[in-house]
Amino acid sequence: MPFSKADLDRKVKAIFKHESQKDRATDAQCLQTMKTRAEDAGVQGLLIMCDGESALGHPDAAKRTTAVENHHKWVEAAAMLGCHSIRVNAETMGEGAPAEQQKRAADGLRRLTEFTAERDINVLVENHGGLSSDGEWLAGVMNEVDHERCGTLPDFGNWQIREGTSYDSCEGVRDLMPHAQAISAKAYGFDDRGRETTLDYTKLMSIVLDAEYRGHVGIEYEGDGLSERAGIRATKQLLMDVRDQLESEYT
Repeated sequence: MPFSKADLDRKVKAIFKHESQKDRATDAQCLQTMKTRAEDAGVQGLLIMCDGESALGHPDAAKRTTAVENHHKWVEAAAMLGCHSIRVNAETMGEGAPAEQQKRAADGLRRLTEFTAERDINVLVENHGGLSSDGEWLAGVMNEVDHERCGTLPDFGNWQIREGTSYDSCEGVRDLMPHAQAISAKAYGFDDRGRETTLDYTKLMSIVLDAEYRGHVGIEYEGDGLSERAGIRATKQLLMDVRDQLESEYT
């Protein structure tokens, strides 16, 4: 199977979130300490999740350029830490028709990707609210960017476009898988058999595997019923159960 028990048990994934450590992005000593500690623990850094660096699809061209440049420090940090990617948002400020916003997002992403490509780093876009949670729209952005270093990070749970309007989770993952270079298995709650109560994990993972994705699957728990650690463990167990269920189909 593409995600074996040994792989799941191994400490192979570390996502360095920057929200509370923004001032450390250019701190070489801090980054080296992080890298050394990760290596000592047998942990591999894969990507940095970048938020709050302004809209890459901003309607103001100058501010769009600033947003691109704001991400540069995280690209350098990712390269230092041995990551393969940064995760960004296709934020557009919600101004203009969807097609217009698509072109602006693609412009910012393309320029950022041209910078990251020189450093052997990918730019991955997550469905993360607004139009980015419209799978068809975000897939269109990827087609517009048209760069092998720019891909998607499908999140199983982020499909609310606006209050009262959500995109189908399975359809959204299916839309984004042709461009996927990472996956976020999000969970909110579990029934007494350990199944996610709002998402069809068997179907979602089948879509992932049908797309011939064989990379890492990240775990993210956002429920209230369990502690963060317990929720992560429960999500890991669910992935292992689904792996066992699908094993005969994908060996």
